[in-house]
Amino acid sequence: MPKVSEHFASLKPSAIRRAQIEFEKRTDGVKAINVAIGNVTLPMHPAMQERMFHLNSEISPFKDGVVGYTTTAGTPEANAAMKNVLKASGVNVENLFTHITSGGSEAMEYVILGVCEKDRPLLVIDPIYTNYHSLTKRVGLPIISYPRGLNENGDFETIDLIKLEELIKSTNPGALLVIPYDNPTGAHMGLSTLRELAALCIKHDMWFVSDEAYRELHYGDKELSSVWAILESDVPGIVGRRVSIESASKVYNACGLRIGAIVTDNEEFHTQAVAEHTTNLCASAISQYIFAALAEENVEGLQAWFKAQRAHYEELIKTTVEGLKEQDEKLIVSSPEAALYSVVDVRNLVTEYFDSADFSLFCAQEGFAMLDDGEYTLLISPMSGFYTDGNYEVNPGRTQLRIAYVQDEQTMKKVPELFYRLLKQYLLED
Repeated sequence: MPKVSEHFASLKPSAIRRAQIEFEKRTDGVKAINVAIGNVTLPMHPAMQERMFHLNSEISPFKDGVVGYTTTAGTPEANAAMKNVLKASGVNVENLFTHITSGGSEAMEYVILGVCEKDRPLLVIDPIYTNYHSLTKRVGLPIISYPRGLNENGDFETIDLIKLEELIKSTNPGALLVIPYDNPTGAHMGLSTLRELAALCIKHDMWFVSDEAYRELHYGDKELSSVWAILESDVPGIVGRRVSIESASKVYNACGLRIGAIVTDNEEFHTQAVAEHTTNLCASAISQYIFAALAEENVEGLQAWFKAQRAHYEELIKTTVEGLKEQDEKLIVSSPEAALYSVVDVRNLVTEYFDSADFSLFCAQEGFAMLDDGEYTLLISPMSGFYTDGNYEVNPGRTQLRIAYVQDEQTMKKVPELFYRLLKQYLLED
């Protein structure tokens, strides 16, 4: 038989998907609570639901059963919707270019291709969303990282700008990528820090890229933290070097629509990103139509929606973090200021041989615990895939797991006890 390519042969499923793939092989009737991936289980925005439920109505473009390609950059209405949600966040969209993609992940790939060269890597802040590692590998471009450690109190270290600039000088990156409302750490990067990073990008001739999929998911009184909140008067030279990656998956609870976007204030970047996208033709016409319902929503209504989403997650985070800490005071648990994830570090409970990826597979393949209403296991994401290879003597993710706050309240209440019981079970068997 022919051999698959070296690229294919080297691949393993994503850290956020592998547990689900392995669990699907089980036949023992154990139920799984999946907190390995940010697959939001809340209903979509009502305006989007209305369009989805009436695709055959008289005003629908699909009423005759014809579903054609759209223009590559997306329909005018879908792009208007993207600008409308940016406006609802307080962004001045007057000089911004938008481009609809098949989810945020496709946007990531095009952005990496547009800002990096083989001798100008993508600079990220570790730990970073695992897809950035996968996508740079796919397109054959390098990635480097500035490391952040997790303190005993559950907070991730802040960025030392002097050390970051030393790294920039020694590696000459093409772009700096940040996630202000951070996946996977749940940390929040304030606007003052973004301004300081923007100044470094100008000084060292880098693109400034911001993944803003979670922009409206923040907890506590926080100002808008976005590349689009940085004014030219604050950081002269910033206009024309900014790119943001957008998504309908999280704030609008539309993971399966696979609608994302690239937003930029650089016309050439926009034009060439669309040119790159022409090979993939366009994002889903039906998904664009559903998302485009947000073009008609007023800013006040969208802001009320943001507030409701934040209230939902804030309560889930509070009860889950408290529940985990109650299981064992030696557990290190990050308490998110943003996004919808916590990192749990078990380093104070395990030996040097513990492997979070192996524990995750144990839970998916054979582990279970009896709770009041049946046998359960937990699908959870190992953090080892969120750190950049070669940057550490020992990968910090070896003892860390990421929990996504994506299940309903009653289901999430099971997570702390289930996590701890599975951990103790694994340690006994190990």
